Amino acid sequence: MSALIEAAKAADYPAEIVAVIANKADAGGLDTARAQGITAHAIAHRDYPSKQAHEAAVSAALQAAKADIICLAGYMRIISPEFVREWEGRMINIHPSLLPLFRGLHTHEQALEAGVRVHGCTVHFVTAGMDEGPIIAQTAVPVRTGDTPDTLAERVLSVEHETYARALAMVATGQAAMKDGRTVFSD
Repeated sequence: MSALIEAAKAADYPAEIVAVIANKADAGGLDTARAQGITAHAIAHRDYPSKQAHEAAVSAALQAAKADIICLAGYMRIISPEFVREWEGRMINIHPSLLPLFRGLHTHEQALEAGVRVHGCTVHFVTAGMDEGPIIAQTAVPVRTGDTPDTLAERVLSVEHETYARALAMVATGQAAMKDGRTVFSD
């Protein structure tokens, strides 16, 4: 999130961060956003009687902020297919692996266990399937002899920020769009 805020400060960046929403009041990103003058909302899922009611509140806050694109960053809740449909083609996420490899959690451990020689990150459109959406951008990093999950995670994190900012710019300008379940690129 911080990397997207920093990227959006550039005069020629094609997106503006209009709000930050978290489902936990103590999420550090809320304070970071407020310190940058960005509207920040804690919409705690525990304050709502159902997932549907919580997601309706999140969607209402996004609409009130006039958000065009949702960038998930550390939002560790499974999103309902209904919410995904509402924001289809306008919600993106970053995942710490080269999808379709190593979906879900513990991706660095999975990569080391599989013995791959390259690992990395992927920005993708969000679909109903976890970490299954069409790919917008990927960046690879080498897996080195002696890597641990922590050293590999550090190397992946070093490229995630630029990759996410680049992917958001591509979506914001229409250079990348989701059509018929695929990412379509234009020049």
